[in-house]
Amino acid sequence: MLARTTDPIVAVATASGRGAVGIVRVSGARVAPLIEAVCARSLKPREATYLPFRDAGGAAIDHGLAIHFPAPHSFTGEDVLELQAHGGPVVLQLLLARCLEAATETDPATGRPRLAGLRVAEPGEFSQRAFLNGKIDLAQAEAIADLIDASTEAAARSAGRSLSGAFSMEIHALRDALIRLRMLVEATLDFPEEEIDFLQKADAQGQLVSLQTQLSAVQQRARQGALLREGIKVVIAGQPNAGKSSLLNALAGAELAIVSPIPGTTRDVVSQTIQIQGVPLHVVDTAGLRDSADEVEQIGVARAWGQIEGADAVLFLHDLTRAERPEYAEADAEIMRLLSEKLPASVPVLDVWSKQDAAPSAAAHTGISLSARTGFGIETLRRRLLEVAGWQAVPEGVYLARARHVQALSRVEEHIAVAAEHLAARAQALDLLAEELRLAQNALNEITGEFGADDLLGVIFSRFCIGK
Repeated sequence: MLARTTDPIVAVATASGRGAVGIVRVSGARVAPLIEAVCARSLKPREATYLPFRDAGGAAIDHGLAIHFPAPHSFTGEDVLELQAHGGPVVLQLLLARCLEAATETDPATGRPRLAGLRVAEPGEFSQRAFLNGKIDLAQAEAIADLIDASTEAAARSAGRSLSGAFSMEIHALRDALIRLRMLVEATLDFPEEEIDFLQKADAQGQLVSLQTQLSAVQQRARQGALLREGIKVVIAGQPNAGKSSLLNALAGAELAIVSPIPGTTRDVVSQTIQIQGVPLHVVDTAGLRDSADEVEQIGVARAWGQIEGADAVLFLHDLTRAERPEYAEADAEIMRLLSEKLPASVPVLDVWSKQDAAPSAAAHTGISLSARTGFGIETLRRRLLEVAGWQAVPEGVYLARARHVQALSRVEEHIAVAAEHLAARAQALDLLAEELRLAQNALNEITGEFGADDLLGVIFSRFCIGK
């Protein structure tokens, strides 16, 4: 786990920098004495009150809104105090320091510190408290970070659906179906002498098939959600002057890379994230692939191959104006040979023929012909990239998911497939069937956090921002 979960915590809950409003958030078992010290009065529950925030001498640090959320009706499930002040970094640090100072002061009513043990929160610790106190499950907690980090509107809307519990409800429905099936199997194991065949009477085979169908639909939406969150890395590769930088600019709709007729202009990696129908694509322009005596260009080529080897898809760009030259075709063939050696079969390589406007009568080739200058073929390429990415659903109804969710669902699928084999064997393998169903349920529970290792929770919440 991240830290001691019983300590009261405080942090600046808004992004660093200057802004109109900034928030300092406190969460703990009982924050009323701290409220008295900082606000010089008590607060009505869940009612915003405009007042001065006082330092130890009673002078105003700033004027703003204070809101008290008594437990358990708060984000964390504990007592929560939010101080909304002007968003200057100095003001917020003064408020943070004042809260820590006031926590150590003696409470006249009790003779003890006002909020003993108050400390600055770790990254993600407020969300962690909400999870540990049952206010949200793990998938919803992750959705908070995903909503903050969303790079497209579709990703933000999908993260919102996950935060509202859409993904969790589907996981719970799968879990409930698994539990029902496990009960049948366990009953058969516990009462083998009964004449009634529990599994046949309750249509266990039909329930298992229905479960597999339901799981397949959830997997599909989860894969789409993971795609919205992660996107794919697309690397543009090819010989010098094939039009790689022009293609990047055309896809991005901005002049990001220098375009020049001089071979070897691009010597380093230039990347840009674009979105197509809400799906983020991380497009990388690389140095032209060729042998060169120039030391700097050699470094650029080496970096290009490094990017290619880490790609989810490669656009192999061919120059239509030079395609018929034997030496050019030979160099292209050598690059293709190297691509097939360095890339796993699962990484698609798309043949893209550039400069169609300069060679309108060129022979037809397999792949996509386009012109970065006129825009011809760009939309076709965008659609093909979506196909390569695996995008099939419209964003509505898709919830944001993570790679670990997709992996967990894949394990569920594997265990259920083995369970189906054992069910077909009937009495000879019922104990193995029960075990596979148990493992499938455990994999599902990892998604929502109802079953999971403490180190997994620590990794997840430590990647949140401070104050969340």
